[in-house]
Amino acid sequence: MGYTRQRADLQSLSTASTTALFSTSSGTGNGVSVVGFARLSDQFLDARMRTQTGQAAHTDALATTLSRLETVLTEPSDTGVAATLQEFWDAWQDVSNAPDSTAARTALLGTSRGLVTQIGDTYRSLESQWDQARAEATALVTEVNSAAKGIAELNAQIRSVLASGGSANELMDQRDLLATELAATVGATVRPQTDGTLTVMVAGNPLVQGDKATAVQISGSHAMAGAIAEPAPSADAVALSWADGTPLVLTDGALAGVVTSLQGSSLGGSIAHAVDQVNALAEHVASSVNAVHAAGTTLAAPPSDTGVDFFSFTPGVASALGLTVAITDPDHVAAGNGVGGALDGSVADAISQIGATATGPDATWRAFIVDLGVTSASAKRSAQVAESARATAASLHLSNASVDVDEEMTNMLAYQRAYEGAARVMTAIDEMLDTLINRTGVVGR
Repeated sequence: MGYTRQRADLQSLSTASTTALFSTSSGTGNGVSVVGFARLSDQFLDARMRTQTGQAAHTDALATTLSRLETVLTEPSDTGVAATLQEFWDAWQDVSNAPDSTAARTALLGTSRGLVTQIGDTYRSLESQWDQARAEATALVTEVNSAAKGIAELNAQIRSVLASGGSANELMDQRDLLATELAATVGATVRPQTDGTLTVMVAGNPLVQGDKATAVQISGSHAMAGAIAEPAPSADAVALSWADGTPLVLTDGALAGVVTSLQGSSLGGSIAHAVDQVNALAEHVASSVNAVHAAGTTLAAPPSDTGVDFFSFTPGVASALGLTVAITDPDHVAAGNGVGGALDGSVADAISQIGATATGPDATWRAFIVDLGVTSASAKRSAQVAESARATAASLHLSNASVDVDEEMTNMLAYQRAYEGAARVMTAIDEMLDTLINRTGVVGR
């Protein structure tokens, strides 16, 4: 892996020159000598392969993030948020059908707590995915700096070897492997220099120049709550920069895809965007239900008790985590407005219909899930196309740089035939000398 085939460059040795007036030369050469070993690489194929590698790594990182989001949200399914929401509205309908039933009210409270738990667990799952991506980003930055340092050290060695007239082909192979690794990580491109070194460019700036490497650093909170605090982007948002603090914006490479998934909610398809949707769902459910519930009356004394919120939020935490059921007593559930007495279920019926409205929480959540599915499918197709292009470029690169068995066999046959031709000449000369020395003058004896 990483080996580039080499070829021995041969040069014929001229005949010995003489300065004597009547000296003559036989006109034949003195054979050949090896003047060097050519490294048969194609810089255009190398550049194409690195470009396609960076694009493929970027699209694959985005597709992986979206696929993980789909796994976390588990929609559509019987255990997803949408199914739990429907159970919540159905429980309100049951209360509407039997507003005087304590069992129906108790079941409603249990279903409501289940919805709260479901929303909170979804948030925590997204937070776990964000933490994983944050750790991946940190590891990728470490890999980038390590590879850049390795290329800088190899540049120094190669320049020294070439200056002394030696062959640095194996060192160049090692350097190309590191350059391809950087292409996959940060979309790096390379520029060969006349002294044998490579200048590695990232986002238009040199990451490696000669024997000097510039470090890349990642900043931002290691906690999701701090990194995506609204309004986005947060002051603690995850970002890349050079060692001197200059912002670094990547468009290719796996690191670009991972950082995109960590950044603010304005970037569709990111983990932060999904988190905002879960928080918005919690707020939408609470505000929609509370607006109707507060207008109803409870069964608690006095019967005219109104203005009671069904949901509440814990201050200082994310909406999805802070959502709680404010009511613990079934009698505090406002099923009606008091006009119909204990059998009035108009308020419960109105709440049960919220899920069917075009602007309700269910519709908003479904729109997000559909958008996520479409975006994920598109990202997967883009990743497949990019990977196909990368595989084609890699195949062309390998076909040029790898050892060709057929070519090597052809060269061996050529050398064999040349040896056989030279052997035939020597045999002819040997037979001629044998005839001249051993047989001339023996006629008539």
